Amino acid sequence: MTRTKICGLNDPEGFDAAVQAGADWIGLNFFPASPRYVTPSQAAVLAARAPDGPARVGLFVSPTEADIQAVLDVLRLDVLQLYTDAARAAFLRARFGLPVWRPVGVSTAADVPRDSGGADALLIEAKPPPGAIRPGGNATRFDWPLLAGWSAPCPWLLAGGLDPDNVAEAIRATGAPAVDVSSGVERSRGVKDPDLIRAFIAAVRAAT
Repeated sequence: MTRTKICGLNDPEGFDAAVQAGADWIGLNFFPASPRYVTPSQAAVLAARAPDGPARVGLFVSPTEADIQAVLDVLRLDVLQLYTDAARAAFLRARFGLPVWRPVGVSTAADVPRDSGGADALLIEAKPPPGAIRPGGNATRFDWPLLAGWSAPCPWLLAGGLDPDNVAEAIRATGAPAVDVSSGVERSRGVKDPDLIRAFIAAVRAAT
C-alpha cells in the first residue's frame, strides 16, 4: 500500500480531513516565506487535535538549531524534512535525534540520486523553476519515467505536481512507495480543501 503525506496543513478543517481520511504523515511548514507557514504555537494547536494521530513531519529551510528547538519546545515532531546541505542535515539529525528526509530536485536523469546522502528517506520532486523563492516542487512535476528502473538507495516519497487526478498515474509510472502533496489539494494558494484531501487519499488507495 502506497503511503500518503499531506503537507502544508495550517487550518483545522484541512488537518481534520487529513487525519480522518487516513494520511500516514501530516506535514507542518515552518518556512516563513511559504503561504503554508505555521508558527510553532499554531502548529501545536493543530497537532493537539489528534495527539495520537499521524506522524508529524516538520519542514524547515536552512534552519538554525534554534529554529528547530523552538518547534520542539512546544510540539513533538517525528521527522525533520530539511532543505539544507547533506552535512548540515547530518548534524541536525544527530543533534535532535530525529529521522531526516532530504528533498532532491530532479529535472534530468543525472539528478536522480544514487545514494541517500545520510538521510533516512529521500523526497523526490521537481527542481524549483528559475527565479523561484521557495524550494521544493513548486506545484510542478518532473518527467516521472526518469525513475524507471531506479534502484532507490533508501525509502523515498514522490512529490511535486501531484493531485487527485494524476496521483494514480504517478504511482504506476514510478512505483513510488509513498506520495507527498501540498498545493494539489488546495482550493486557493495556501488553503487546503478537505474534499480534495479526501479524494487524493482515496485515489492513492484505489491505485494500490
